[in-house]
Amino acid sequence: MQILLLSIIVIALLNNNFVINNGMKKDNAQQMLNEQIIARGIKDSNVIKAMSDVSRKDFISHELRQRAYEDSPLPIGYGQTISQPYIVAFMTEAAMVDKNSKVLEIGTGSGYQAAILAELSKDVFTIEIIEPLGEQAKKTFNMLEYNNIYVRIGDGYEGWPEESPFDAIIVTAAPKEIPKELVKQLKVGGRLIVPVGEYSQELLRIIRTKDGTKKENLLPVRFVPMVND
Repeated sequence: MQILLLSIIVIALLNNNFVINNGMKKDNAQQMLNEQIIARGIKDSNVIKAMSDVSRKDFISHELRQRAYEDSPLPIGYGQTISQPYIVAFMTEAAMVDKNSKVLEIGTGSGYQAAILAELSKDVFTIEIIEPLGEQAKKTFNMLEYNNIYVRIGDGYEGWPEESPFDAIIVTAAPKEIPKELVKQLKVGGRLIVPVGEYSQELLRIIRTKDGTKKENLLPVRFVPMVND
């Protein structure tokens, strides 16, 4: 009888701990959304919902999952990082995508940004130059059942010309100057969101017009360098 009672107590404690831990995870996720996304000025309700629906912990290693909701980039291997949540939300909002959008992402990395875009867009084409990262991202997308994300291993500077033109292009690493080939792959009215610079970087929005392009400076940033073959 004593053993049975002890077992019931242990099970109850374990279940209670599970509820508390799950509650903490939910609280941390909501805190991230409130303090890092909404409080900093992200207003697009669809972007906010996507940031809520996509769990950042699914795109980082098990060892770092307790840090999933931190307000900072996190390493994903090969000298690359997953961007802080606010930057992902900011770039997504700046791209102005909707359910009819065809989007190109340069720098798949962990796949987090592509997943956010996939929640909002019709199709997402994403290019990763580091093969192991690209292959791992494919596995993650399959596991999470994203059927509208297409991954290519290759040089992001070349874009994906056979699938162009795109409504929006997001670059998640910093070239030294605006990649001209990517601008060519925009529709008229399409937006290129790209961090540009070596030491001092600026996040830009390039809008393709009938007569050329329009450039908007959005905010200072710090990204890993964009590399090519």
